[in-house]
Amino acid sequence: MHDHRLKDILPFVASVECGSFTAAAQRLHVTGSAISKSVSRLETRLSSKLLERTTRSLSLTDAGSAYYQTCLRILEDLAEAEAVLAAQRTIPSGRLKLAVPTTYGRLNVMPLLVPFCQQHPELAISLSLSDRFVDLFEEGVDVAVRIGGAPDLPASLGWRNMGREQMQFCASPAYLARSGRPQSEAELLKHPAILYERVDGSTKPWLFTTEDGQPHWREMPYRLALGDVDAQLQAVLAGLGVAQMPSWLIQRAVEAGDLEILLPHLQPDGLTLSVVWPRRKQFLPKVDALLSALNELAIR
Repeated sequence: MHDHRLKDILPFVASVECGSFTAAAQRLHVTGSAISKSVSRLETRLSSKLLERTTRSLSLTDAGSAYYQTCLRILEDLAEAEAVLAAQRTIPSGRLKLAVPTTYGRLNVMPLLVPFCQQHPELAISLSLSDRFVDLFEEGVDVAVRIGGAPDLPASLGWRNMGREQMQFCASPAYLARSGRPQSEAELLKHPAILYERVDGSTKPWLFTTEDGQPHWREMPYRLALGDVDAQLQAVLAGLGVAQMPSWLIQRAVEAGDLEILLPHLQPDGLTLSVVWPRRKQFLPKVDALLSALNELAIR
């Protein structure tokens, strides 16, 4: 990258964030005409109009909005590169963005974040709770926890296997007293299923173990399909049917006697639990500190 390209990025970003060339000039300690010329030079080089100009304000065009997000990532990468090279940057600091599945994050990650925040007061932590697939590069995520393994990861991502979550068939004691306890896979299939519904509208199949110990998935007809595992758990607790859920989610209810495990011999280990991160960020103190903290979630 030529020097003038980086020099033009800074006035453009400042103009977007400040809302005018005059305010951007004050931020960067230059003249308003210098800011205007820099942005015009950038638009000429890119052959795209980035900003709509009026006498009172600036607004991004569609091309400008996309370019602005790219510029932010470039500036963040530069800041992080300097942080890695600077010897004094041994204390985790700056913005740290973590993305985790919703309920897993609430039950397992949040309890870790409380002492983590207290231990690292110079960090500004952003926690995204979502069950959708998260693109770490597009969304500026430093670390993500994924349930379902890390198939065909690009070389740009680092990955750590944290174990496999144990899946369990379960139902409430009241439901079993009313409908009977299944003693085999065939009997289990006669019971109303409470399934998890994915973002795309499909339902998550049940995972079984064959007689020779191999896992196999079975698409299930359902009585109720819910797009939130907390709601799924509440439906099972209410006695509406049988569900297959991860042990970390139902453990407390089982220990309290509110749920019972069914047919444990049919249930293999479930999906892989993993943590992923951009390799270029691996040696940043803030990322290294978070990865160490997340080791506590590893399934032994």
